[in-house]
Amino acid sequence: MATANGAHLFNHYSSNSRFIHFTSRNTSSKLFLTKTSHFRRPKRCFHVNNTLSEKIHHPITEQGGESDLSSFAPDAASITSSIKYHAEFTPVFSPERFELPKAFFATAQSVRDSLLINWNATYDIYEKLNMKQAYYLSMEFLQGRALLNAIGNLELTGAFAEALKNLGHNLENVASQEPDAALGNGGLGRLASCFLDSLATLNYPAWGYGLRYKYGLFKQRITKDGQEEVAEDWLEIGSPWEVVRNDVSYPIKFYGKVSTGSDGKRYWIGGEDIKAVAYDVPIPGYKTRTTISLRLWSTQVPSADFDLSAFNAGEHTKACEAQANAEKICYILYPGDESEEGKILRLKQQYTLCSASLQDIISRFERRSGDRIKWEEFPAKVAVQMNDTHPTLCIPELMRILIDLKGLNWNEAWNITQRTVAYTNHTVLPEALEKWSYELMQKLLPRHVEIIEAIDEELVHEIVLKYGSMDLNKLEEKLTTMRILENFDLPSSVAELFIKPEISVDDDTETVEVHDKVEASDKVVTNDEDDTGKKTSVKIEAAAEKDIDKKTPVSLEPAVIPPKKVRMANLCVVGGHAVNGVAEIHSEIVKEEVFNDFYELWPEKFQNKTNGVTPRRWIRFRNPPLSAIIIKWTGTEDWFLKTEKLAELQKFADKEDLQNEWREAKRSNKIKVVSFLKEKTGYSVVPDAMFDIQVKRIHEYKRQLLNIFGIVYRYKKMKEMTAAERKTNFVPRVCIFGGKAFATYVQAKRIVKFITDVGATINHDPEIGDLLKVVFVPDYNVSVAELLIPASDLSEHISTAGMEASGTSNMKFAMNGCIQIGTLDGANVEIREEVGEENFFLFGSQAHEIAGLRKERADGKFVPDERFEEVKEFVRSGAFGSYNYDDLIGSLEGNEGFGRADYFLVGNDFPSYIQCQEKVDEAYRDQKRWTKMSILNTAGSYKFSSDRTIHEYAKDIWNIEAVEIA
Repeated sequence: MATANGAHLFNHYSSNSRFIHFTSRNTSSKLFLTKTSHFRRPKRCFHVNNTLSEKIHHPITEQGGESDLSSFAPDAASITSSIKYHAEFTPVFSPERFELPKAFFATAQSVRDSLLINWNATYDIYEKLNMKQAYYLSMEFLQGRALLNAIGNLELTGAFAEALKNLGHNLENVASQEPDAALGNGGLGRLASCFLDSLATLNYPAWGYGLRYKYGLFKQRITKDGQEEVAEDWLEIGSPWEVVRNDVSYPIKFYGKVSTGSDGKRYWIGGEDIKAVAYDVPIPGYKTRTTISLRLWSTQVPSADFDLSAFNAGEHTKACEAQANAEKICYILYPGDESEEGKILRLKQQYTLCSASLQDIISRFERRSGDRIKWEEFPAKVAVQMNDTHPTLCIPELMRILIDLKGLNWNEAWNITQRTVAYTNHTVLPEALEKWSYELMQKLLPRHVEIIEAIDEELVHEIVLKYGSMDLNKLEEKLTTMRILENFDLPSSVAELFIKPEISVDDDTETVEVHDKVEASDKVVTNDEDDTGKKTSVKIEAAAEKDIDKKTPVSLEPAVIPPKKVRMANLCVVGGHAVNGVAEIHSEIVKEEVFNDFYELWPEKFQNKTNGVTPRRWIRFRNPPLSAIIIKWTGTEDWFLKTEKLAELQKFADKEDLQNEWREAKRSNKIKVVSFLKEKTGYSVVPDAMFDIQVKRIHEYKRQLLNIFGIVYRYKKMKEMTAAERKTNFVPRVCIFGGKAFATYVQAKRIVKFITDVGATINHDPEIGDLLKVVFVPDYNVSVAELLIPASDLSEHISTAGMEASGTSNMKFAMNGCIQIGTLDGANVEIREEVGEENFFLFGSQAHEIAGLRKERADGKFVPDERFEEVKEFVRSGAFGSYNYDDLIGSLEGNEGFGRADYFLVGNDFPSYIQCQEKVDEAYRDQKRWTKMSILNTAGSYKFSSDRTIHEYAKDIWNIEAVEIA
């Protein structure tokens, strides 16, 4: 703390004192700040010199160029002093009180001190060794709270708990003050965060790159009208974890035009210019000094772009226009894209992530290379992983930088790009395989469109080279499916391969003359401009193998010209050296269906990398009772890092002592959830009931509708029975839902509304009492998951077979001893194999049957189960209120049409689902059997650690090696 005459404080805070004592002294040529370490190492000294040429000493004693941490021995007393220090000298609250929010910030800042030491050491070793580094680009990182995870990874949980107790607070209460970082929504973002944890823990050189969303996706509120969305407020008072790097920013350009310079090079000029500024978040590994970075980009413009003249003239909105246009890029995760403006904003987000990250990566490569930059070595130093299609623009952006800015030729740049970039596919849903409007992209990113067009042309020639021109129908089919550019004419050199009829139009008779042999398929041709200046398209009904040598009257039917699109998934496959699915069944679908043509062309590109989750966060830190049991019965703590040791629980699964401890641990977690549900929803539930949980993004293919229809059927049957019959036929259940429906996804929001209406009716029915409860938890996030998952008895993973790529919540539930009911979809298949078929409740159609079932429906042959019809009528009767659910139920009816015909096969799988639920009830009545099943689920979950997944990425795709920070 400086005084007016340049004096600095020389402060000392004693671990035995409640207050921080400080003195000051004047200095002339040097300024000193010394303080006792809260880790009780040798004295930490900062020597800040007033000449830039003199060295600034690192706070830790330097020996041989490396930090000496031999005396690193934190204790509760020194941590207490550190927390008090930050409360006083790193304030974000007024000084009068030390309440929970202030305690959280001071505690987090104390933890960050520890992380910074390791973080800087990690930076330093990566710079010195210049090893190959992986970069994980994702639009989402669903981090959750960081405090407990950080101190757990540092192995300081006990010390911080005692320190806060000394200060009058409880660690759990302090940790609960931290808002979840609003940087993600679902499995895509949570997977990315688990990967970062594993990368740091396993000492792999890697970084994450994302965007710093100010308002996140949204905060969900549940009202009588269903879901309502409000902006997230996680950054309202700042984040104690992030460090702004004011010296790390990069220019980002939109719009403008491309021109050819006198040197023959292409130049992207004009347009809208902003800058991306780096905010870094430390990601500590477990039992290691390695602390990697999640670098988040925030968008802004220089102060000079504020139009002061316009502001003073009263044109306030105009004056702030440049700032508003830049800042809104990082306002919202997945802004609504129904409008043109929404589409532009989404594409701006994706390009900002790609451009800023690649500029940063390239800058680091150049800095580490020194004076001898060899671009051909770039793929030997850099691996870029695109998490789904959102970062696809990495491919043309890397090409642009290498060609336009670094002077490489096309072949050199293309070779480097393909060897650097890899793509993870996360979906088989057509709407999620992004396609962008060519017109929009050309307007926003004109240079990138030129590059994409050139890549597409190269692809076309490679396809022709592969398949030749002997079978033109097959070649045309391949080109239609595989091209990056959709609904585009073929390059002239390729178009000549296809026979085209000569066509002329007689304006007087509106007839078409065809002077060639026409193929046996309908063709659409475009004639010259008509008298209105518009192109006229006509559809020719081709005659099979018939020579037409005379005027043939053909009616002129205007054909709809489909819009031109850019297929981002195809660009990912073409531009990367590896493509991986995220579960065995998903990877097979990717190869056999989604990208089958590409798989035939480049089979060596395709791999499987089954997802995984970190066992540290999901068992060790958030389920201490279960963690203690596992340590006791396996005799080791190594399972935190070597999850295969969980399999040792199998041999004890029948032990009565273990089963009793297991049930008690589960019940203690359920008691916490009972209090939580009462606080958040007002509903009272009992801990001895089965906790049946489905928590995930609300989507029709995830089939929350099937779950709630099953609950309605159960409720209806209960109402038809006497009290004694109910107790005989049903075990008590608390059915818990959680998840967000996208703000513009109307049908998903109807499902949320329906669940809450069903809950409101059942939960207030005195005849049913505690035998059945239905609770929708508002604003589901990582912190809520950390509470619910350890308390779960049954979890529902009931997506339409073949539509869930993998899922990761199923892995978290299995790790925590939760038994699952599900279809053979995503990672369910592998989980069932590992935990044992008898310990998984399987129902429903299989992936290979889905197409046939949909065709059966379209042909009018499907006969719905009478119990399914019974449920629909019960809902329509008004049993759950006056809301009109015709649109919701209508999606399950009819044989064809958009939003109709039960596309996700709820009706098909309903009979199998309710029969399977009867088996669940039967198993739960036998608590010894159920507990054994629970133990075997945890034992069999060892394969689903993200550590295993990251090892596979590192070896098979990135080719990086671990380096431990000494």
